[in-house]
Amino acid sequence: MLDTSSLDNLSSLVPYMTDIRRAIHADPELGYEEHNTAELVATELRSLGLEVTQGLGKTGVVATLRSGTSEKTIALRADMDALPMQEENQFAHKSKNNGVMHACGHDGHTAMLLGAAKQLVKNPSFDGIVHFIFQPAEEGLAGAQAMIDDGLFEQFPTDAVFGMHNWPSLNFGEFGMRPNAMMASYDTFEIRIQGKGGHAAMPYQACDPVVACAQIVNSIQTILGRNVNPLNTGVVSVTQIHCGSADNVIPDSATIRGSVRSLDEGTHALIEKRLKEIVRGTCQALQVECEIDYNHIYPILHNTPEYAEFAADVASSLVGEEKVQDHFPPALGSEDFAFMLNAKPGVYVLLGTGQGENPCPLHSPNYDFNDDILFLGASYWCALVHHALPAK
Repeated sequence: MLDTSSLDNLSSLVPYMTDIRRAIHADPELGYEEHNTAELVATELRSLGLEVTQGLGKTGVVATLRSGTSEKTIALRADMDALPMQEENQFAHKSKNNGVMHACGHDGHTAMLLGAAKQLVKNPSFDGIVHFIFQPAEEGLAGAQAMIDDGLFEQFPTDAVFGMHNWPSLNFGEFGMRPNAMMASYDTFEIRIQGKGGHAAMPYQACDPVVACAQIVNSIQTILGRNVNPLNTGVVSVTQIHCGSADNVIPDSATIRGSVRSLDEGTHALIEKRLKEIVRGTCQALQVECEIDYNHIYPILHNTPEYAEFAADVASSLVGEEKVQDHFPPALGSEDFAFMLNAKPGVYVLLGTGQGENPCPLHSPNYDFNDDILFLGASYWCALVHHALPAK
């Protein structure tokens, strides 16, 4: 078990983390617009005497803490951005920004890492270097890649990088992680179909893009059922169809949009290949033209096996082995921490915040981060540092 003497004063920081968390929740900012959040974070870190760099990935913040003589280095990452959605909660710290909400707990992630930084400055009983990364734009805007492109790991070299996310469907105080694929890739597609419009009473004089649209939507659902090995996993979801403006007019064009998820590189490539083949073949058969934009947004998140085991050991030292699921089922949601794990070894873990039988899910207008977990989240970060960079 971990020597918890280095965590003894951390409970006194819970009110601090709670206040910070709720202040960030009340002032949510979208990706690459986290100016107030980044300034708050940088101010708090500078007050601890840390070396602070701002502006990586537009609004990212990085701070460094050194202790002892070792050059071994690890990086801890929290995300800061909110979502473009209206909050329906009515508590005092609800969002004051119309149409923007912290519905994924990034406010809590930021507060826990700030709490850990504060504790580690007070009790630097480790030997090495810790970089605290506060990342912008995780929600579909690839802020992790933006920070990397701005020289994150050149300016702040690290031997390993670690991420953590709250998980309402996991029992309170439990941890989940797994080796290899943990979160799915995320692709988007837009299919533009150009036909020939006409009168709805005379469809033989038109080339109907609506019919092509309908056949494509149905046909691409066969990819998983007839092309992908059923032991592999993927999702193809059509989420938008745009066409027409009148009941008695066949339109000239139609647009289909959607997303693709997968946990296996071979499946990832196969879905893209078959989707394009089906769209082009269907359009050719129905005498309409098509254009396909297929975009790779986030890669598969792969945990380094040795660090997945390491994280499980750290978590077990805090809550016991019975509360650590070291082969937690992978999720088909996506996470841009995958970019950091493509650049460096490391691990992404889930921290259970479940409240009762029906916990409010992520991305719900009624979601709020569970402040009761702030202590454990910050404790995990501190314990991880002391395990990875043991004092001599």
